[in-house]
Amino acid sequence: MSMGSSIGQGHLSVTEKLMLISWPFLLLLVMVAGVGFISLYSAAGGNIDPWAGKHAVRFALGMCGIIVVSLIDIRIWMKLAYPIYVLGIALLIYVDIRGHIGMGAQRWISLGFLQLQPSEVMKIALVLALARFFHGSTVEDVRNPLFLLAPLVLVGLPAMFVMFQPDLGTAMTILMVATAIFFLAGVSYWMFGVVLAGGVALLPVAWHFLHDYQKRRVLVFLNPENDPLGAGYHITQSKIALGSGGITGKGFLQGSQSHLNFLPEKQTDFIFTLFTEEWGLVGGISLMALFAMIIVYGYFIAMNCQNKFARLLSMGVVVNFFVYIFINMGMVMGLLPVVGVPLPMISYGGTAMLSVMFGFGLLMSAHVHRDIKFTSG
Repeated sequence: MSMGSSIGQGHLSVTEKLMLISWPFLLLLVMVAGVGFISLYSAAGGNIDPWAGKHAVRFALGMCGIIVVSLIDIRIWMKLAYPIYVLGIALLIYVDIRGHIGMGAQRWISLGFLQLQPSEVMKIALVLALARFFHGSTVEDVRNPLFLLAPLVLVGLPAMFVMFQPDLGTAMTILMVATAIFFLAGVSYWMFGVVLAGGVALLPVAWHFLHDYQKRRVLVFLNPENDPLGAGYHITQSKIALGSGGITGKGFLQGSQSHLNFLPEKQTDFIFTLFTEEWGLVGGISLMALFAMIIVYGYFIAMNCQNKFARLLSMGVVVNFFVYIFINMGMVMGLLPVVGVPLPMISYGGTAMLSVMFGFGLLMSAHVHRDIKFTSG
């Protein structure tokens, strides 16, 4: 591989690069994480332990990580794309063999100070690998089905290992983000149609391989009233909490569904429900507006990048962030099956937080080095 830059931006000093970081964007991240802090504080009944304090520490570490990652030349991240992907695959294989089992799934590697969830790391690793692969592609390349076999393998491997854990939500996220990157790379519409038709045809086969609890979740999604005290309990209580919040909410620390423990997983999957019960429709829309500003900001960062790798990487990070939000909010509102996807920077969870922040670090690196033009071959 040979790479050359037409602009000397890669040789800027650390101070100059720090000045190029989008500090308003980081402020938006701080505001969202602040919502997460007060929500986790409330989830613990007005206590910083056991969730809010750790959440704040992890976010602070993540912010430091964003700055460090943003200072590294985007061309270095391009060189590291495939090695990071291979590391992600190795971690997925390891967790499938010797991972820690919790709540019926084998998803974690215990590091003592952190329960590492490789599937979260893999989301960003896949974005890096696909951006690297499509960087040097031409219009003719992406319209050739044979050319797409390699990136399909790049997507299929992590999706398969994640399903073994089993983790349907993360597998859905991986496939949705990958589809977006294929679209952005210029893959023909008819190819998406063929894949969609094949996926629909394989649904009966996929259903056979789902675990019993996953089947129950899908059936409950279609008709929650069938088992309101069993598989449908989570979503039923979530809808009650969302509705009881009204326009302005019941007030901070006053959510009855969450504080009387009717709402399950209130610090992770259903934290948006807890927040909306206390702050109402106004609070929920305000949080959505913050998320929307981050997504739009990220889109404009991507569009200002002068090389294809940085554009695809930035858009992949933004789409990954959007899919997190889309699945989580759709899930707690009953619009999607309950699959266990956290709300980014709001839900309690170390690996999810750090992987999202690493992605934003890559986005900032693309922004800082946006004027670098290079070719690969």
